[in-house]
Amino acid sequence: MPGGELQDVFAGVNDRVPEGLAEHLRSVALIDHHVHGTFNQVIDRAAFEFSINEGSNDPVPSWMTQFDSPLGLSIRRWCAPLLGLPALADGEQYWKRRCEIGPDELASTMLRAAGVSRWIVDTGFKGDQITPHGRLAELAGGQSSEIVRLERVAEDLIEGGTAADDFPAAMRAALARAADDPAVVGTKTIVAYRTGFDIDWSRPEEADVVARVRELAARAGAPRIDDPVLIAFGVHEAAAHGLPIQFHVGFGDRDLDLHRCDPLLLLPLLRTMPPVPVLLLHCYPFHRQSGYLAQAFDHVNFDVGLAINYLGARSTGLVAESLETAPFAKQLYSSDAFGPPELHVLGSVLWRRAMGLVLGEWVRTGECAEADAIRIVDMIGVTNAQRVYGV
Repeated sequence: MPGGELQDVFAGVNDRVPEGLAEHLRSVALIDHHVHGTFNQVIDRAAFEFSINEGSNDPVPSWMTQFDSPLGLSIRRWCAPLLGLPALADGEQYWKRRCEIGPDELASTMLRAAGVSRWIVDTGFKGDQITPHGRLAELAGGQSSEIVRLERVAEDLIEGGTAADDFPAAMRAALARAADDPAVVGTKTIVAYRTGFDIDWSRPEEADVVARVRELAARAGAPRIDDPVLIAFGVHEAAAHGLPIQFHVGFGDRDLDLHRCDPLLLLPLLRTMPPVPVLLLHCYPFHRQSGYLAQAFDHVNFDVGLAINYLGARSTGLVAESLETAPFAKQLYSSDAFGPPELHVLGSVLWRRAMGLVLGEWVRTGECAEADAIRIVDMIGVTNAQRVYGV
């Protein structure tokens, strides 16, 4: 059995966080508005280290370890005690102890320590390797909702034999079913990975959609939606069905061209689309641009999830910068954790700690009342997601 427990997230900085704010941050049950499942099988160390390195597609070289990274250091600091180890146990100790625990027990230990009441789960990536949203909620002792990935829906239709002429109607029908499914609360596009944001965002003519599907279906291999016309069609149809739409923004692996993922390139779409909720995910290093868009458009919201984990101890600075840029009612909490359940708990721990340090400074210097700070925590951590997704 793991046998440990999460240490106080304000250990070492208790004097910098007002007690009422600290106590609230320790106990508030968050909504993680963008997350993936945990690994559903035992993985070896190479797979673990690969999965805690967001940027590279290569195995970790033999001359280094991802335990020697901001994220690796945070895992040793905050996750080691959950496995009954001292904080900052070295990587070898941590890995040896981790191998003694099965994937379900490990996931349950980490997920429950995150203090998340609802997980809003993107199920469209490597679904055979990770827990589905219902299983994630079961292991965590909470609730879950699902985000449908638009490119995956389109690819499944084409792979399933949908004729090009029938594709537009089939896509609309699939999105109508998603809108009627109580488990589904929104959609997501990975246009950042497929084309970048600098495309023609006007709503496509149906004949153009049919022609592009016919071209795609003629390619060898599994269909991959990387055509701007088909991506724009999916986004416009999701909006027409009233579904919130998440956009991966900024930081990710090297399959994307980072300079083409600046969310300001979405301005032509945001100015013309139906005003369904738009969620800009992760956003680092474009969090200030995302904050501007959240200021400028009532239907735009953003988060700095994913980067919080990868910046580790320096994530406090990122959270501080995100709070500079937009109304607090337009920001949400997410971890974007995928695979190792350490990422699910770390997103929560590092966010709580950062919010306490940043807002605590505002309170101490008279810029913010403690009651206001607590309300800001609740907006970003819980109520904004409840409003945006209707949960």
